[in-house]
Amino acid sequence: MQRLQHNMFDHADVRIHYVTAGMSPRDGQDVRTMVLLHGWPQTWWEWRHIIEPLRANGWFVVAPDYRGAGGSSKPQAGYDKITMAKDIKALLDHLGARKRITVVSHDLGMQVGYALAALFPEDIDRLVVMEAPIAGTTGMESVATTKFSQAKLWHFHLHGAAGNVAEMLICGNEFAYLRSFYLRLCANPDAISIADAERYVADYTAPGAMRAGLELFRAFEQDSVDNRRILTEKGKLKMPVLGLGGTASFFLPIAEQMLLEVAEKVTVRPIKDCGHWIAEEQPERLLQQLREFVSETGGR
Repeated sequence: MQRLQHNMFDHADVRIHYVTAGMSPRDGQDVRTMVLLHGWPQTWWEWRHIIEPLRANGWFVVAPDYRGAGGSSKPQAGYDKITMAKDIKALLDHLGARKRITVVSHDLGMQVGYALAALFPEDIDRLVVMEAPIAGTTGMESVATTKFSQAKLWHFHLHGAAGNVAEMLICGNEFAYLRSFYLRLCANPDAISIADAERYVADYTAPGAMRAGLELFRAFEQDSVDNRRILTEKGKLKMPVLGLGGTASFFLPIAEQMLLEVAEKVTVRPIKDCGHWIAEEQPERLLQQLREFVSETGGR
């Protein structure tokens, strides 16, 4: 962890905190970039177990706190995934990473990752998506109607409600509420320790942070409209797409059908003995899947 560099980047109405490891594209023309997009309620810390191994494999690793999370600022607007993807693109441009980019995305960060690949396909070599539905697909609809998914993802409805009802209900119970997700959606309850949970909760109880996190859910309707429009205008993703899901989670049953709605080259693989929090529950198995995917797909 000593090799990590913390920086801030100002773009439009937001200041993005990000962590990097490895040789920057500015220092070498043949550098490969891997950008890691975290989920909710998490931050760049989600990737703590895999950043150094990826750097050791020769990657330039970029792990941002996206808009509204962690050390990044919490503007009032801009939580639709198109705007959030443009934040990440501006950061990558700032870092000199315009080609040979692999995007690894989890949970709501997966929705940002999909938008990034859909908007800027010429820059993205590969896309890895984990453990979330994509707005505007039948996979998203199945999450709303399948009993198993409803039991796991009931919070989509609460968090997406207009007004500040969710904030009022959560206020004063942040640690218990957020930790319930880490415990309920995992196969390994020790994967996110008390100390890790306290770190995440400290970030999400910062001024404006809970509201900002919930705005990601409230943007789903706009995301659906945007995703359907982009799919009509640009067609399906052409780069290889890997979907990873924990065998104890909701994602695998919907993954292949959903991803084939938006991408041409889709592979779906399970992460055994794992729930929702893949990078923390099974980091070695995740690394193995990433290495195999990169080896199989090569580069452009």
